[in-house]
Amino acid sequence: MDDLLKVGVITSTHGIKGEVKVFPTTDDVKRFKKGIQLILETGKEQLNLEVEGVKFFKQFVILKFKGIDDINQIEKYRRKELFVTRENAVKLKKDEYFIADLIGLSVIDEEGNSIGVLGDVMETGANDVYVVKMPEEKEVLIPAIKQCILEVNVEEGFVKVRMMEGLL
Repeated sequence: MDDLLKVGVITSTHGIKGEVKVFPTTDDVKRFKKGIQLILETGKEQLNLEVEGVKFFKQFVILKFKGIDDINQIEKYRRKELFVTRENAVKLKKDEYFIADLIGLSVIDEEGNSIGVLGDVMETGANDVYVVKMPEEKEVLIPAIKQCILEVNVEEGFVKVRMMEGLL
């Protein structure tokens, strides 16, 4: 399990006072609040930043970080990713999982036979869809609904599924 969870990507600067426009990669954009700690991955190091101001604009979040008051200080971080630690992550409800924890899990059927490895999660709106990579570079799409997903066990590293007719 990753200790850091990606919550956004800096797309551009916003104004001249050090604000940035962030494309959120989290389900809960309201998680961006004044005072929260974010980690900026620069490629060479990780910078701990405290959010000093937040505005919401269309699908973006405008953030102002404490101690960064000029466009020249922040401009070099365009296209860099923002993370939170697991301790600062949103609390999950029953049967909710971080996508980062699901990627790479073994996918097995009801009898315990291997189907493949969970390679991606597509968020469709109605329900998520698990993209399972099978042998010989084939993929199967499994809707993340109770009729198909019987068990998710992140600790033991597997997802047990019922292959409904027509999925394979």
